[in-house]
Amino acid sequence: MNGDADVRFLPSSDGDLAYLDTGSGDPVVLLHSGYVDHRFWYEQIPAIAAEFRVIAPDVRGHGWSANATKPFRWADDLAELLRGLDAGPAVLVGLSMGGVIATDTVLEHPELVRAVVTCGAVTGDFQFTDPWHKALQAEYARTLGAGDIAGWLDAFVKVVPGEHRTPDAVDPEIPRRLREMALHSISKHTPDEPDRLVRVADSWPRVPKIDVPVLAINGGLEPADLLAAAERLAREVPDGRAEVVEGVGHYPNLEKPEAFNTLLLDFLRAL
Repeated sequence: MNGDADVRFLPSSDGDLAYLDTGSGDPVVLLHSGYVDHRFWYEQIPAIAAEFRVIAPDVRGHGWSANATKPFRWADDLAELLRGLDAGPAVLVGLSMGGVIATDTVLEHPELVRAVVTCGAVTGDFQFTDPWHKALQAEYARTLGAGDIAGWLDAFVKVVPGEHRTPDAVDPEIPRRLREMALHSISKHTPDEPDRLVRVADSWPRVPKIDVPVLAINGGLEPADLLAAAERLAREVPDGRAEVVEGVGHYPNLEKPEAFNTLLLDFLRAL
């Protein structure tokens, strides 16, 4: 996984936003999960860029993008990037945190969004309630608070196999890549740094107003409450559907990239 040789920068209202821009055609924006960066999509970028313009940003505070120095919203950052690149309306594809950014943006800046694909997430109102995820989140907080970066990285990659599989059930290259990206992003911050992110409120009640096609792709080993929420999202928008990639957890794009890419490309071609 190469470094930042192909990364470009857009000056924003609060520092530079980093992004990859490759391919040509209708724009497709790939929004990574938390703590990593645009390289998260290394299994998708070549396949999609063969037919579409791919924009893969580093979310503020991640990868090569600037940290926040004042309150910000993910959706507003993405809107500023899309307008700066003259890239809207675009298809937004997001996983986990990136999925929330996609739904936030279609709710807050609908004129910039042509369609949404969300994976491992639904809207910002959703919270994991199962004991395994709550324990994992507590471990994140404990290790970060103690400045134990090695311990935090160990906790971070536990989400790859998930609750019901052992680490040897997944390709070790996946957690290795995730650790590399996460270490880069987390090293940009200090334990006492204030959280300047402003969350988009009341997203679930506004879901029926989303009037673009929505595809929810999730790993079959995700918690039942997340899979149920994805089905609800697909039902409540006028044009939505949910698909499951069996035998994988939170990162279907990494564990079964061919199956994931097929679902995604079929959706994009049909728009």
